[in-house]
Amino acid sequence: MKKVICTMLALVVLLSVLAACGGQGAPSGSGSGEGSASPAQTSDSGAYPMTFDNYGRQVTVTQKPQKVLTLGPNCTELFVALGLQDYVIGRSLINHSRGPLEEYAGGVNAIPVLNNASATREAILSSGADFIYALDWEISDTGCNIQEVAQYGMTVYVNSATTLEEQYQEILDIGKIFGVEESARQFVDDQRARIQAVQDAVTGQEPLDVLVYDSGSNGVFTCSGSNFESLLIQMAGGHNIFDDLTDQQWVTVSYEEVLARDPDVILIHDYDSPSLEEKIAEIKSNPTLAQLECVQQERFASITLESVLPGNRMAYAVERMAVAFYPEIFAD
Repeated sequence: MKKVICTMLALVVLLSVLAACGGQGAPSGSGSGEGSASPAQTSDSGAYPMTFDNYGRQVTVTQKPQKVLTLGPNCTELFVALGLQDYVIGRSLINHSRGPLEEYAGGVNAIPVLNNASATREAILSSGADFIYALDWEISDTGCNIQEVAQYGMTVYVNSATTLEEQYQEILDIGKIFGVEESARQFVDDQRARIQAVQDAVTGQEPLDVLVYDSGSNGVFTCSGSNFESLLIQMAGGHNIFDDLTDQQWVTVSYEEVLARDPDVILIHDYDSPSLEEKIAEIKSNPTLAQLECVQQERFASITLESVLPGNRMAYAVERMAVAFYPEIFAD
């Protein structure tokens, strides 16, 4: 950990040392294990306080955070991808995850679990954290909200991107806050290149009509056109059949409306319960959905829920979807 710089002279001396040595590594610890991201190279080029536009408000960070909560599996994995796992003291929504990607497993699994499901108000307020990176539904008026945690000295940066550019900016902001700007830029550049490669490959294909099936009870719970997942589907060469619904990110639609829109493929969310196999069984046994040609032909695809949330898996999700949508193109 770097000591707080107390005088201008000390700052000048430290910067001179860093310039001579080419920078200093992030704190060592859990991230050094096998399967985790390499420790990020940090710098003190950023000057605090820093102010960012986030979630319809301005967020000011007065110093580098030392104790972070990542509320959402996508938030946690992004910190590990940027080599920042040693700052994270708690994570949540493990029940919405099928586990981290292999290259990040060591770093993610070493982070303590704050709550297996959604983070509770009590767990957040007693955590001792000074910074929170959270899915928007994890910091809300129904539980522990942004205004309340501020009274406990916690700065909240909300993971709420609805476009690729917004998510790229979130990554760059996190990089700046923690002094890993170069790692963040490289990560964003890699995401852009991989997504572009998929788009180049599917150019000229007629977009497949896709139904997102999260769950089914008195209708299909699915994502709308304002949901980040709808954008990922588009990048993969698909078309969310409910992209005209935009008032809410998640909506319940009738089985009859699904039948009328006649999807080419059903993209099923895979997380804790019901299982993927159980969801396929309930689709097949539904008398209305069973009439769909894609059900009769068993044109199902699956994606883990955390992969379609804004975070570090944008390119991964687009690649996985594209392979499922157009196996003949990506046969190799």
